[in-house]
Amino acid sequence: MAEKDTKTEKVVLLSGGNPQIAKGEGNAPVQAYIDAMPGWKSDVGRRVDALIEKAVPGVHKAVKWNSPFYGVKDHGWFMSYHCFDRYVKVAFFRGAALDPLPPGTSKQKDVRYLDIHEDDDIDEAQFSSWVKQASALPGERM
Repeated sequence: MAEKDTKTEKVVLLSGGNPQIAKGEGNAPVQAYIDAMPGWKSDVGRRVDALIEKAVPGVHKAVKWNSPFYGVKDHGWFMSYHCFDRYVKVAFFRGAALDPLPPGTSKQKDVRYLDIHEDDDIDEAQFSSWVKQASALPGERM
C-alpha cells in the first residue's frame, strides 16, 4: 500500500483559516499542520514550534482537535495553538501560574493566551520562559 503524500493533498481550511489535520501523535502531524497554516501564519507556526523544541528538548507533540499540542510524555499537555482570521492564538493551559502572566485572559481560570498578529515581533526570551515554566507544571490530560 502506498504512503499518502500529504504535501500534494489539498488541506481543508476551517473557520478562521485553521487547517483541518487528522488527529495524530508525533512531529509529523504537527509539521503537516504548520505547512498548511495559511500565509504568514505558517512562519509563526514554524517559529513557535522551534522555540518550544529549544526550550523543552524531547517535547511530546500531537495534533488534536485541529490544533498542535505540546506536552511532556506521561505528564500531560502544557500548551497548544490555533489559527484565527487575524492572529494565531497560543494557549498555556496553566498560564495563570506563569510569571509574568501571558496577556490574554480566558473564561477558564487557569488558561492564559498570547495572540500573535502578522506584524508582531515575538519576544523570544519571554516566550521561551513561559514555555519552560509551563512544561514544569502539571499538564492537562486530554
